[in-house]
Amino acid sequence: MRFSELLLYPFACIYGAATAFRNRLFDLGIKKSQVFEVPTLVVGNLAVGGTGKTPFVEFLLRHLSSQYRLAVLSRGYGRKTRGFILADDSTGPEAIGDEPLQIYSKFKENVKVAVGEERILAIPMILATGGDIQAILLDDAYQHRYLEPDMRILLTTYSEPFFSDRLMPLGRLRESPANAVRADVVVVTKCPLPVSPEQMERYVSRLREFTRAEVPIYFAGLTYGMAYPLTSKAEELPKNLIVVTGIVDPNPLVEELSKNHSVLEVMSFPDHHRYRLKDLEGIRAVYDKYQKYQPAILTTEKDAVKLKNRKFEPVIDELPIFVMPVEVRMDPQDAEQLIHQVAHLIKEKQFGGDA
Repeated sequence: MRFSELLLYPFACIYGAATAFRNRLFDLGIKKSQVFEVPTLVVGNLAVGGTGKTPFVEFLLRHLSSQYRLAVLSRGYGRKTRGFILADDSTGPEAIGDEPLQIYSKFKENVKVAVGEERILAIPMILATGGDIQAILLDDAYQHRYLEPDMRILLTTYSEPFFSDRLMPLGRLRESPANAVRADVVVVTKCPLPVSPEQMERYVSRLREFTRAEVPIYFAGLTYGMAYPLTSKAEELPKNLIVVTGIVDPNPLVEELSKNHSVLEVMSFPDHHRYRLKDLEGIRAVYDKYQKYQPAILTTEKDAVKLKNRKFEPVIDELPIFVMPVEVRMDPQDAEQLIHQVAHLIKEKQFGGDA
């Protein structure tokens, strides 16, 4: 063990003991969890950030929002506000956060999107807005034990699975791997598809050390769509690109783009970065540096909702900026099985099992 790890080890032990004690209070019923009549589904993880929760929530919405009246509830990480806010067309990322705004911008016709750090208070407030909501998806609420959801979907990445990680601050785990026992579904995300049967067997074997025997385990990768324009200057995606991101790991995106494009420079900001005018001026300066190569700027959907801000218009309107969408990709049979499982839960709780 390195010296830095020796220094952090006592803090990880204290943190682990505190989270274990808290979970035990809920397990014994000393701290109470609330159940709602409306079906609730949690999408979460044991580690901090970067497991692909937002693409997975969107995956569920794409398959279910045409059949059921759904709402998405998030804490709204990175927002400047507090309390309950229901997204509408006037809502910006400062009010609800970048990822909830991304979901709202894509699914607003069929899905209500809200933020609220106190989930058990926010759920009745969503229901009070009307629309006869048939299920609520909670983004990043695996540790929110004041709610007893009808289904917990636990995500863990292929490259950094929770069974190989350690508790904070030594690692990235918010709680012990033993707490995967609460999961009703486990999805290994960001897989390099196709995953070999041998690798699947190895991962399933390790995951089974922590999950219940009946819990289904799925494998999912990411697929990138066709880049679309964010600004009027973006007409056709050129060969040369400048990549601008504020996500946990831009490397998969850069690797994908490098297959067919020349990536001149990567401007990597921290995850959930709150862009300022000086950042935009820096992006324009980098674009000007490479202007002789006639490049375009390419960013993520998560970043695009923040860049498309009125105060940035004088800068971004002069730049060719494209947006690269990303979606969850699963084996069709696995995807059908998972969606059937979720749909069955909604029908069973809402309609007593009748379609």
